[in-house]
Amino acid sequence: MAGTSGNNGNDRSSLKFQGFLDRLDGWGDLLNENSLNLPDKSSMASSSRTIKEQQGTSKFAPEKILNYTGLGYPSLSHDEAVPDAASEKELGNEYFKQKKFKEAIGCYSRSIALTPTAVAFANRAMAYLKIRRFEEAETDCTEALNLDDRYVKAYSRRATARKELGKLKEAMEDAEFAVSIEPNTQELRKQYDDIKALYMKEMAKKISGTAKSSVPEVHKPSSSAPQNAKAASVMGTDAKARESPLISIQESKVAKEASKESVQAVMNRRNEAKESVEDLASRAVSHFSSKHTKNIVVPKSAYEFEVSWKALSDDCHMQAHLLKMISPTSLPQIFKNSLSASILVDIVKCTSTFFREETELAIAILDNLTKVLRFDMISMCLSQFDRTEMRRIWNEVFSAEAVPMDHVETLTRLRSKYLHE
Repeated sequence: MAGTSGNNGNDRSSLKFQGFLDRLDGWGDLLNENSLNLPDKSSMASSSRTIKEQQGTSKFAPEKILNYTGLGYPSLSHDEAVPDAASEKELGNEYFKQKKFKEAIGCYSRSIALTPTAVAFANRAMAYLKIRRFEEAETDCTEALNLDDRYVKAYSRRATARKELGKLKEAMEDAEFAVSIEPNTQELRKQYDDIKALYMKEMAKKISGTAKSSVPEVHKPSSSAPQNAKAASVMGTDAKARESPLISIQESKVAKEASKESVQAVMNRRNEAKESVEDLASRAVSHFSSKHTKNIVVPKSAYEFEVSWKALSDDCHMQAHLLKMISPTSLPQIFKNSLSASILVDIVKCTSTFFREETELAIAILDNLTKVLRFDMISMCLSQFDRTEMRRIWNEVFSAEAVPMDHVETLTRLRSKYLHE
């Protein structure tokens, strides 16, 4: 009986193993018929590579890897590690160091599929930059910033991608924001300076092209025509007088003087033309800036707010308009944990300009700013200059005698939060 039982056990094992082989054969047939909904090519190629390279040496069994690709094969052991987002990202980093960028992209893609992170998106963007797929790099950086809007590397890499795509204005804004987050990083400053130089060069070309089409061409005087009245007078003398040596000398002197005056006249006209070009260019830049600042939209993140705010830095009225466009209750969601001390002080200053006309709106803005993450720490760590400026505004505007009585209690509470008195 024992022998029979042993044989039955062997038969069952053989049947299980044969069933496993049959499933493998069936999988191969399905692949050949293209009837199985497989993952994308990069994932399949990477999985095939992993199976071939890691059999016998990897901590992942082939069946475990097949199960990971979604083909439904069970693992052979519960002790074997399952591929996770972190391990795939690390494997991608190793491929990147070896300059195997396509393999790295595959690993980062699997890491993102398992657990999307800003780092994984930014790393894949860097790999895309290396193989000059700039649109994909820009998209990945945007996805990274949707997850972490203070991630400096994502701003820097998106600036690089946008520069290569010819989006110099957007690239400059990304580079500038990266510098605002890490002002002491020389590489970021150099990137910003380089992109800004390219952007200004492009703008100068556009403005110059506009100016040239508006300025009349300065014509050189004809060599056959009299150069001025003095030259004409000399040429009008009779032939007999021209034969006199004295007259010839005088004619030569007059001609030279006329030539000098003609050259000076041409130079004067050129200077006038240059001044008109510069004036036109100045007006074009002013018009461009004015048009740009007036086409503002409601910002949805701290980055968008700061870019718009800085673009309007020379127009307090437009900054107030931007601030009024934003619902006060949405300020905590916009800034999250990205509110800087300088922006906080600027907003308080701007709010003070329309406090008397729109008191309730101004108070709502001040109140909701205190709900931004890390507000207490930011307000406590203001520089001495900013603290003095903040106290002056509260004393002169928000705590003035003209404040309605029904708002005094609220403003007193807010004053303690802003000034910690």
